[in-house]
Amino acid sequence: MRNDGRKNNELREMGMDPFYLDLIPYSVLVRMGNTRVLCCATLDKGVPSWLKGQGKGWITAEYGMLPRCSNERIQRERKSVSGRTQEIQRLIGRSIRAGVDLVKLGERQIILDCDVIQADGGTRTASINGAFVALRMLVNDLIKKGELKEDPILEHICAISVGIVNGQPCLDLDYVEDSSAHVDMNIIMTGSKKLVEVQGTAEGKTFERAELDSLVDLGESSVEKIVKVQDQAVSEWLKRC
Repeated sequence: MRNDGRKNNELREMGMDPFYLDLIPYSVLVRMGNTRVLCCATLDKGVPSWLKGQGKGWITAEYGMLPRCSNERIQRERKSVSGRTQEIQRLIGRSIRAGVDLVKLGERQIILDCDVIQADGGTRTASINGAFVALRMLVNDLIKKGELKEDPILEHICAISVGIVNGQPCLDLDYVEDSSAHVDMNIIMTGSKKLVEVQGTAEGKTFERAELDSLVDLGESSVEKIVKVQDQAVSEWLKRC
């Protein structure tokens, strides 16, 4: 039995609240257990200079943790972002781009802001799940306004943490499990269960190929549930538009 009573293959309670910010139409609060991440999408009609004239768009992400999102205050990154923050921002951006046809997006850039309000493990995976929903809402609006002729989104993008805790493969680690796991892994997949990225690290001792396969299978088992929550959030957003 895990510290919160879940089964090894059980997700934490997950939900998404669209329109979380009154002034930002493409905002969603992601809830995964006690982790809370606010995700927003912003349209920037220009593209980075190195993409100009190529007839395709770009999706980038920014990630941050509020100072009091954890038990101990986190110093604000005022002058420059840490290596960890850069790595997570790049992970979010390339994960979301994997589900988008950038040519159909046209020469426009979409910025995805992911801000951690409360951290209890899985903040980067929660960010990816919410960033996809924020993007979906913005793109729906562009299609509705006639600014996009074709839908550039090809697939859902889903992410979940897995790991080996006390010798057992576990799904959706909270902070206590994440800090004690001897294998910590993030799985990013499309809605059709194709792999986008696997980030896995052993701590203290190595792990077997069979354990890797079991962790990927465990992550895959969550895809349909995550897609359902994402679709519910978008449906709720559409009803209120």
